[in-house]
Amino acid sequence: MATAYLLPIKTAAALFPLLALVLLLPTAVLLYRRHGVMSRGRTLSVYGFLYYSLTAFCMTIVPLPKQTADMCQRFAIVAHPQWMPGNTFRDIWKEADHKIGLNALVLQNPAVAGTLFNLLLLLPLGIFLRYHFVRSLRATALIGFTVSLFFELTQWTGVWGLYNCPYRLFDVDDLIVNTAGAMAGWLLAGPVARMLPTLETLDGRALAARPVPFGRRLTALVVDVAGYVLASVFAMAVMTFQSGTAPTWTPIAIFVAWFVLLPLATGTTPGKRLLLLKLVADDGGPLLPWRLTLRALLLGALAMPFLSGLFLAVVILLNEPYPSVLFTTVRDSGAQGAAAVLTALSPGQLLAVLVGFTLTVTCVRKTLRHPDRLAPHDRISGIRNATLPHSRAIRAARGARGAAQGRAARAARDSAGAAAGAARDTARGAGDAGGAARDATGAARGATGAAGAARDAAGATGDAAGATRGTAGATGATGAARDTARATGAARDTAGATGAARDAAGADTQAAARPGDRAAPVAVVVAQDADDAPADADASGRPLATAATTGSAAEAQGSAADSR
Repeated sequence: MATAYLLPIKTAAALFPLLALVLLLPTAVLLYRRHGVMSRGRTLSVYGFLYYSLTAFCMTIVPLPKQTADMCQRFAIVAHPQWMPGNTFRDIWKEADHKIGLNALVLQNPAVAGTLFNLLLLLPLGIFLRYHFVRSLRATALIGFTVSLFFELTQWTGVWGLYNCPYRLFDVDDLIVNTAGAMAGWLLAGPVARMLPTLETLDGRALAARPVPFGRRLTALVVDVAGYVLASVFAMAVMTFQSGTAPTWTPIAIFVAWFVLLPLATGTTPGKRLLLLKLVADDGGPLLPWRLTLRALLLGALAMPFLSGLFLAVVILLNEPYPSVLFTTVRDSGAQGAAAVLTALSPGQLLAVLVGFTLTVTCVRKTLRHPDRLAPHDRISGIRNATLPHSRAIRAARGARGAAQGRAARAARDSAGAAAGAARDTARGAGDAGGAARDATGAARGATGAAGAARDAAGATGDAAGATRGTAGATGATGAARDTARATGAARDTAGATGAARDAAGADTQAAARPGDRAAPVAVVVAQDADDAPADADASGRPLATAATTGSAAEAQGSAADSR
């Protein structure tokens, strides 16, 4: 069991140096462009992650089975994926031989050991995702699931078609356990990540100490040398193909164009542009052609032989035909590669490599001992390297600008809100004043209404007095009616008296006609009653009936006036 897990680790250890050498230049370019520096902490983290990734992949596919005609029959049991979650518990119970005990179920159970290794497989991934890549738990779970799915598909497809059938089982439980391992690594990395300084802090310290790191300039030089060699080889190949031969001055012309003409026109070389560097004069003036030429000659004499030989050695190493059983056996590929390089290079090339190596070591020693890390060709030519903003600095500047703009926008919103609040308060005060004025107007209207009510009350009092007078008038009218009735009676009496008088007169006439009748006294009495009738008159001499009628008319006119 242990041998099955040690073999992938040894295989990864054998492949890692070559992979690190191949990825060194791209990794350096990426880190310098993104962070401006390749600090020790970040470099260690990057290559630790690289070695872990290689080991995890090797543990997924190694050992590789031998390709035979009956291979698919030998691995027929793993030909179909296992989609039922929880199958691991059934395997544990099966491996325990249906026995309950610590040894049978845990300590000596191969299914438990396999599950534990699956849990540990992506646990370092969670640690790297939290500390190095600064990802959240949700992102860690998603990335862990994706990596686990890639591993399972690699097994199910027979290493993506390298074999005709799968030789390892695609198990959905492995997806669950691997993802849980990545999440557990993220959780375990929390206390450690809080104790250790962040990689950004380490980068900031390194940049504060050396604004233009030596490794950044060396990486730019390697890129320039590699680009110069490729351009020279391509130009000579094209000329040879077209005319059958290539001029010997072609590499020199390309060298002058690369290291003199391009910096004179653009202020930098392609390699320095890639590493976000530029050339500046010590005195702050423009780049002069003779200074650039002197710098290019010194650079070529000090570093070009060694770097050219190193580039040639790398090309030979990459083209070396390694045996196909490298994944299943552990071999000293470094010694084999060195022997291949020594036998492939000619004596002149070896001498150039040795001389260039000596000159390069001398140049590096002098550069590292200088207070400003200036190389000999920089000091002699009066031209040095300056940095351009890297990606993290640009993002930080954008973030600072965004934060400043956000603060300004918030301040403007706060000012606008305060002004709007003051305006609302002013409008509210004006509304309150208007309400007070309306209340005063209402009070005045209320006072006016009260005066009207008083007038109405006075009118009602007048109406009551008029009614009282009307009542009195009615009482007077009743008296007048009685007086009228008495006057009528008096008139009747007068008429009766008159009739009596007539009767008396007739009687007198008859008496005169008949002497001896005694009717004269009656006529005298009636005449006296008629003379006494006007005694029912008022003080003014009017008859009482006429005075009563006049008083009733006056009272009726007073009642009409009161009604008006």
